[in-house]
Amino acid sequence: MSLLTKSRLPSLDGATGWLNSDPLTPDGLRGKVVLVDFWTYTCINWLRTLGYVRAWAHAYADDGLVVIGAHTPEFWFERDVENVRWAAQTMNVDYPIAIDSEYAVWDGFANRYWPAVYIADKDGQIRHHQFGEGGYEACERMIQVFLREAGRDDIDDELVSVALEGFEVQADWANLQSPETYLGYEQGQNFASPGGATYDESRTYAVPDSMRLNSWALGGDWSVERGASILIGEEGRLAFRFHARDVNLVLGPPAPDTPIPFRVLVDGEPPGDAHGGDVDDQGSGTVVRQRLYQLVREPGAIRDRTVEIEFLAPGAEAYCFTFG
Repeated sequence: MSLLTKSRLPSLDGATGWLNSDPLTPDGLRGKVVLVDFWTYTCINWLRTLGYVRAWAHAYADDGLVVIGAHTPEFWFERDVENVRWAAQTMNVDYPIAIDSEYAVWDGFANRYWPAVYIADKDGQIRHHQFGEGGYEACERMIQVFLREAGRDDIDDELVSVALEGFEVQADWANLQSPETYLGYEQGQNFASPGGATYDESRTYAVPDSMRLNSWALGGDWSVERGASILIGEEGRLAFRFHARDVNLVLGPPAPDTPIPFRVLVDGEPPGDAHGGDVDDQGSGTVVRQRLYQLVREPGAIRDRTVEIEFLAPGAEAYCFTFG
């Protein structure tokens, strides 16, 4: 059943836990304007919406808006509540969070997207939604309308002012020609190492001298598994031919106490001013926990380039490239 035919705010009872709040219910929220934001903490598309959602939560809290973040995991490690707690603290997600590790809240909304925003009026009727990035002004205008309907006559038409940094900066859509690319065989595509991939076992791979746009390759001893490529050898390389301002990569170490140093090169050179937030100008960084890492943010002209990550210890788990 689609949301358009199931317009009342669904139950939140399926949440496996809550952060920043006691459990919330539709009945307990009656009289409030409620915004439910589906997220998962490594999702770049959600991260680029966070600045707006956070600003609405703060700006309209005293007027009767309740923002609820429904954290529904994509990767297995996002089911770990401590990882979600760390992400919420790091990203300043201080509004109530429903931990939706079993997808019960997701299914209750018949949701299919990260991110997705649903806004319910004071009577618990969902009257606006936004799937994916964008639509910020429309969402805030509807928040204002619903708050006025709830009796807040002092709500004006001014929109929040949002200062975006890091992952929250909006994508350079005009120059973005590289898609989200998974590095496990379940959803992986455009693998360019000679001989293709062998699944669920260690094999020695090579990065070819040239690659087509949006293809990727491994160098060294790796195991290509269902959800990730895992470095088996002492050192290894991962390369991607891209066209974008930003390069991000979901990475993890083999264990929380096993950091993995790495170095990023762009067209064979240290990134310099094009380094991302998780590396320095020489391209040096460290994988310390399972999360999204920003490797490249190009301040100049955008063109086809190759990013290469050299891992300097075994066990690196590489899940997904995203771009901006």
